[in-house]
Order: sequence, then structure tokens, then C-alpha cells
Amino acid sequence: MLYEHLGVNEKGHLTIGGLDATALAEEFGAPLYVLDEDRVRANCRRYTQAMGASMPAGSQPLFAGKALCFKGLYPVLKEEGMGADVVSPGEIYTALAGGFPPEQLYFHGNNKTDEDIQYALDQGVGHFIVDNPLELAQLDHFAGERGKRQKVLLRVTPGIDPHTLQAINTGRIDCQFGVPIETGQAAAFVAKALTMEHLEGEGFHSHIGSQIFEAEPFCDAVDILLDFAQGLRETLGFTAQVLNLGGGFGVRYQEQDPQVDIPGNIRALAEHLEAGCKEKGYPLPRILLEPGRSIVADAGVTLYRVGGVKTIEGYRSYVTVNGGMTDNPRYALYRSAYTVLAAEHMGEESDGVYTVAGRCCESGDMVQEEVALPPLKRGDILAVCTTGAYNHSMASCY
Repeated sequence: MLYEHLGVNEKGHLTIGGLDATALAEEFGAPLYVLDEDRVRANCRRYTQAMGASMPAGSQPLFAGKALCFKGLYPVLKEEGMGADVVSPGEIYTALAGGFPPEQLYFHGNNKTDEDIQYALDQGVGHFIVDNPLELAQLDHFAGERGKRQKVLLRVTPGIDPHTLQAINTGRIDCQFGVPIETGQAAAFVAKALTMEHLEGEGFHSHIGSQIFEAEPFCDAVDILLDFAQGLRETLGFTAQVLNLGGGFGVRYQEQDPQVDIPGNIRALAEHLEAGCKEKGYPLPRILLEPGRSIVADAGVTLYRVGGVKTIEGYRSYVTVNGGMTDNPRYALYRSAYTVLAAEHMGEESDGVYTVAGRCCESGDMVQEEVALPPLKRGDILAVCTTGAYNHSMASCY
């Protein structure tokens, strides 16, 4: 099993947090997203406890709502001491509807509209992550109209490649997010921000990508950010109180994926930060991280009902299910790997290798290819593991 909260009961059925997956599908219907709340809480605590033990006082993990956003999740995040990053008015609304404190929200986005900015200001969002100079000016204007002084972090691009999937690599110089350090534009961006009457710059934000399994790329980002911050301290007299290092720690989608030591990575990152600050004589900033996938992905399982099984002689065999790219477009977009299990036939031997296909009229509507499965019949339940992140939030009406 990929994770310890998944198991097999006496009937040979998959269990999720001790509950029979087949019974869940019978009670609630399928396709069905299942999320193990206890697993979500345990994942939150891995971050809060490790950061509390290793990072400077005031450091905090922020849940990345783009991974999964629904009203019932936010009371859990609040109880577990998480902050939250949000990327749209819809995410702000959902978080607030779930009772999440607005001052603990960090508002992202590389194209915040005037309506977005005004809505977030009116809701009392704690911090804006400002992406570009035009947004900076608009935010200052709207904050001034409201007689507010808005706290901001400035998104800068460190220009490093963590060797992750190109579609989720957000740290390179040529990127639509943030302002690059290497070209000198980020320094000018900070200088402009410091002239804004209604904005309070607290520090910097960077994000280097997703599915990163070790601490080294984050340590490289810290080195670049500290050099950048030290230069600005000398030239502008500005000392960053906050470094937001983004998200990115990976999760296991298949057995061959590595185990990720998140507490160990956080300790290594904290030690690297402390050594770098000591070497430069720079005051230790508060650290923010933005885990999303590593909070909810492994807590989620999607259950489908088999509709058909067929073999194209000389080619391959297909299992079709009553979902697909409408509820999980990641295979169609990225060829993302997943573990697929026959929920009612756990432990039974495979009778072949199948392509699990969805029900949309698109040849690219696949859930997974090259999946070893036991004999299946119409109505059987297939479980796709590690679907808590970027499934529900990326689902469509197609």
C-alpha cells in the first residue's frame, strides 16, 4: 500500500481510513471523491510541528487552496494552526464561509483584476502577494481609497531549475509569475514598492515549482533570496521580515516514487537559512511555506464504477469507467502517474494489463495506462489513489 491509512478488510475490499471503499460507493454513489480527514490533520501537523521546532518564531505553513478548496476543509485547517493562500475571489469567499480568519489569508495571482483587489481589501485579507508593478500601483490606489495600509509580499523569481515537470516549474527566469532577480527588475520592483504610501512591504515571495522531494532546491532559493535581500538592505535600507519560499514538497503517486521526509527537509532548510543569515549578519526572517499537494493529495481517493471491459486484438485492453478527465484532467494534461486498485478484489492476481479510460468523447480521456488488474465485471469499483490534490479543484463540466 502507498500509505498507512489505506488497507484491506476481511472481505478483500480496499479500506480508506478504516472504511470500506465499496460500501462508500454504494452509499454515496460513484464517481466519488473520498477524503480522509485524519490524514489531512496528520499532514498539517507534520508541517506545523516541524516548523515550530526548527524555524524562526512566527514562521507558519500556508495551505495552498488551489490544490483543494471547499468550505468544510477550512475549519480543519484553522484548528490545525495553518494559514492559507488563495488565488481568486472564489477561494477567498470559500475560506471565509468556512470560518477561516481573513487576516490569515495570503492573496496570490499574476492577474488580479480591479474587482479582485477591491473584494480582497473589503474582506480584510491579511497579505497580498504582489506579482508585478501594475498590480502594485492599483493595490496602493485602492488601499488609499479605503484609508488602509495593506501588508504585502513581493513575488520575485530566483531563476533556478529544480528539475521538476516543466508545466509546474515556476522558478525559472522566463516565467509569467513574479519579477526576476537576475535581470535587475526585482530590485527596481522593490524600490517602487517602498515608495507606495498605502502599502507595507514585509518581505519576498518565491515559488520554484512542485513535486520536489528534497531540501536542496529550496536551500538554493534561500541563498539567492538572502543575497538579494542583503543587497537591498545595503542600497535601500530595507530589511525583509518575511521570506515565503512557496510550496513544492512531493507526494508518492506510485510505489516507485521516493518517500519524502518533510520534517527532515524542513530542519535542513532551517539550518541552511540560519547559517546563511549568520554569515551575512542578516536578521532571521519569518519563514512561510505553502504546502498544498502534500497536505491533501494522499488523503484523497477517487472511486469509479466499471462500465466496460474490452480487448482490441493485437493492440490493448481497455477498462472504461464512469468518470475521467472531467474529474481528473491531470493525465490528459501531464501524463500524471497514479496507482489504480480494484477495490473489491484486493490481493487477487492480475489477468492482464489495461488502459483505464474515461467516458468523454476524447481519445485523450485516460485515467491511466499500463495498469495490471484482476478480472473485472460491469459495476465493479476501481480506486485511484492520491487524488486529493488538483482533482476536485481542476474538475470541469465537460
